[in-house]
Amino acid sequence: MRITIDEIKAMKQRKEKIPMLTAYDYVTAKIIDEVGVPLILVGDSLGMVMLGYESTIPVTMDDIIHHTKAVARGAKKALIVADMPFMTYHIDISDALYNAARLIQEGGAQAVKPEGGEDIAEVVRRLVDCGIPVMGHMGLTPQSMYQLGGFKVQGKTPETARKLFKDAQILEQAGAFSIVFECVPAPLSKLIAETVSIPIIGIGAGPDCDGQVQVAHDMLGLYTDLVPKHAKQYARLAEEIKNAVTDYVTEVK
Repeated sequence: MRITIDEIKAMKQRKEKIPMLTAYDYVTAKIIDEVGVPLILVGDSLGMVMLGYESTIPVTMDDIIHHTKAVARGAKKALIVADMPFMTYHIDISDALYNAARLIQEGGAQAVKPEGGEDIAEVVRRLVDCGIPVMGHMGLTPQSMYQLGGFKVQGKTPETARKLFKDAQILEQAGAFSIVFECVPAPLSKLIAETVSIPIIGIGAGPDCDGQVQVAHDMLGLYTDLVPKHAKQYARLAEEIKNAVTDYVTEVK
């Protein structure tokens, strides 16, 4: 049986930390699933680590659906969350419903993840009312990098910290089953995680979140164009692959 959103929320209630990783293909999803990771994210980060874009903004619905299908074929137990790409849920609610439905029906995801706080609360509420589980994403929201002035820590001032606190409560009330906090000061993440009843999944947001998420290519040392400060490398596969290919080429020649 596939893990449900109720099981994810129950992990918080029993104070069990929640590991989450990205996957964009069948093989990676299968390996991650077999290890027992309960949450797999098909993130729009695929634009950078799989497609070679400089940001997540060029990623389309068709891109996400294509990769989600592959992940759904590989992962049989984990709950699969698919990112909603840039401007696929902002124009109007009918657009958001249509695009989220595609991720569930065509892609095989069990939940979707838009970015934002109070500004997307009504979208979250309508998606949940229609039976589509929603994971929120706040703090550093990569789709807003031009507005934010790049990849910067969010919530450092009293004003922005209060907004993040309020937005988290609003998303909880709208029906989100969890929220990703990206690049948020650790004390603020801890306070919010202790205040809301839904899991707060951190990435560069300190150790006191209810769970952690990382881009698999970062923690495996596969993607070397950009190495985030918050990403511990548990392996350096790029170097190992280069060495293996070099040995192969040498033997062939």
